[in-house]
Amino acid sequence: MKYQFHDNFKKAYFKLPKKIKKSVDSRFMLFAKSPFEISLNNHPLLGEYKGYRSINITGNYRAIYKELRGDEVIFVKIGTHSELYG
Repeated sequence: MKYQFHDNFKKAYFKLPKKIKKSVDSRFMLFAKSPFEISLNNHPLLGEYKGYRSINITGNYRAIYKELRGDEVIFVKIGTHSELYG
């Protein structure tokens, strides 16, 4: 799986605490190898995010992405559950 990052994602990522950034990096390595690994809880979204998918980073942090073509995706947002959906 190949992935890229939207500018909004990059800005939010750099504001994250170090511990969360490490979790993000680890989860993305797992995502690249196995995007539907059960621990990622990869699932489609509804409502304003219809057409996007989400993966779990930690118990509270999520990353939202959109499938592009083939095995390419773009991550568009990252944040806590309440930041993204609240």
